[in-house]
Amino acid sequence: MSGGAVDVVVHVDGGARGNPGPAAAACVVTDAAGGTVLDEASLVLGETTNNVAEYRGLLLGLERARALGATKVSVINDSELIAKQVNGEYKVKHPDMKALHAEALAALGAFESWSIRSVPRAQNADADALVNQALDAAGA
Repeated sequence: MSGGAVDVVVHVDGGARGNPGPAAAACVVTDAAGGTVLDEASLVLGETTNNVAEYRGLLLGLERARALGATKVSVINDSELIAKQVNGEYKVKHPDMKALHAEALAALGAFESWSIRSVPRAQNADADALVNQALDAAGA
């Protein structure tokens, strides 16, 4: 591979207050080498489920990473379900989730390499805080 690879870590999260309920998604993109924050974003989603919000956070993070020119992406979230579905360890059964899952795999396919793993919420605090700020700002 050329020396032009841009390697980022994308912390993503989504959450709903109630399930379904008012929801938001967020991401924090950092430089993989130094951990410097390159971008962060949040999105109010309206009323949806927690799992849909988690997928929306993943898609938002991948979109922002691509916009930065990333070629390698390591995604970190706090949803074991989403990580295992994307990694092919769990089947996707719900129709709404199938479309989001396919969209996520297509977005990941645009990178030279990618990985996704789940961590405890405390290790995903910045993205989690952005979700809560977005929901608070929306009056949810």
